[in-house]
Amino acid sequence: MVNETAGADSAPATADGAVLALQNVYLKDCSYESPNGPRMEGNWSPQINLDLQTGSTALGPEVREVVLTVTVSAKYGEATIFLVEVKQAGLFVIRNLSEEEVKRAISTYCPGVLFPYARAAVSQLVSQGGFPQFLLPPVNFDALYAANQQPPQSTN
Repeated sequence: MVNETAGADSAPATADGAVLALQNVYLKDCSYESPNGPRMEGNWSPQINLDLQTGSTALGPEVREVVLTVTVSAKYGEATIFLVEVKQAGLFVIRNLSEEEVKRAISTYCPGVLFPYARAAVSQLVSQGGFPQFLLPPVNFDALYAANQQPPQSTN
């Protein structure tokens, strides 16, 4: 089902004609805030909060823009140390996939391709802000997708 190539025209299809090809990767938006700069007292052990969101826009019958939004906040007590938001985007050619396969690809494969770029951007912004090197942990988008597909548990 999945093929990665440099361009849509050269994307080889599988036996059933399905194509999922990365066409372009780009930083769509980013922001960095550090209200008090890199002033820290004591050990560097902030409370980190990570939020991931994925969105998709059809740009044509076979081209979708997928945007992975990564928001990282670091707090020490009630004080915000830094807040970073990166919107990493990619153009993907998607052809001859069922609606369910497209939904799964946009929720798992596409963010998996975009995440290393977003991870590098977050790390660079935090370092340029004067803080110690910061690396986001790997993310299993397949597991997140599967968890979101489970019906909510009733609490009786």
